[in-house]
This record gives sequence, structure tokens and C-alpha cells, in this order.
Amino acid sequence: MKLYLPSEEEVALPLVEGVRCGFPSPAEDFSDMRLNITEEIVKNPASTFYARVSGNSMINDGIGDGDILVVDKSVDPYDGCIAICFVDGEFTLKHVEKHGDHILLVPGNKKFKTIRVTEDNHFTIWGIVRYVIKKL
Repeated sequence: MKLYLPSEEEVALPLVEGVRCGFPSPAEDFSDMRLNITEEIVKNPASTFYARVSGNSMINDGIGDGDILVVDKSVDPYDGCIAICFVDGEFTLKHVEKHGDHILLVPGNKKFKTIRVTEDNHFTIWGIVRYVIKKL
């Protein structure tokens, strides 16, 4: 998994509101509104980073190889959240589930094993995934 910091450069692109999935209306005009995608998805710039996914352990959650994650380190972990975790020297992307005296890191693909984290492990939650950017 590769980690990146958001760029400080701002880019605002045209925004078309209300794109319909049904029949298009030729009478609709284009808006002069612009959207800076960084402002939309990065709520806490000082604590946000991007990560490029490697592998398919979260594929059933819609997160696959090559996707880019927007990760916020300022968000408190919650039961079931998807987080980038550091376990015994390695990064992993999993659901975080609290179970009494241990934590389970649960993949979004049944072909992968759940990781049981106890006080014997070196474990840190690096950040909570807020958005997934995909190439179609």
C-alpha cells in the first residue's frame, strides 16, 4: 500500500448538478458552478492522506486493487469502520471490530483470514477511510 499526502494546489472543475439516470432533457442548461474535489472530500487537511490499494481483500466492500482511499487520521475508530491498520510491522486495510479483550480485523473478502489483535501485537490504527476513488 502506498501512502500520499493531498496536494496543496487547488483545482476547481465545472460541476453539472442533477445528472439523471433516466432520459436526458435537452432543455437543461449547464451550470456555472465549479467544484474543488479536494474541498469536498478532505475535511481535515492536516490529518488526511491518500492510500493506493494493493490487493483484493476488501473487494466485497467495493474496494479493489488500484483504488485510491481518502483516509482521515482525526476520525475516531468505531465498530465496523474500515481502517488502515499497522499490525506487527505491516499495513492492512480491514473492518475494525471490538470484541472484549481483543480486536478483529475483518476482510471484505471471504478468501482472506480475519486477523485477531491482542495486547501481544504491535497495533495502531493509522486512519479511517472516508472515501474511495475508483477508475471505471
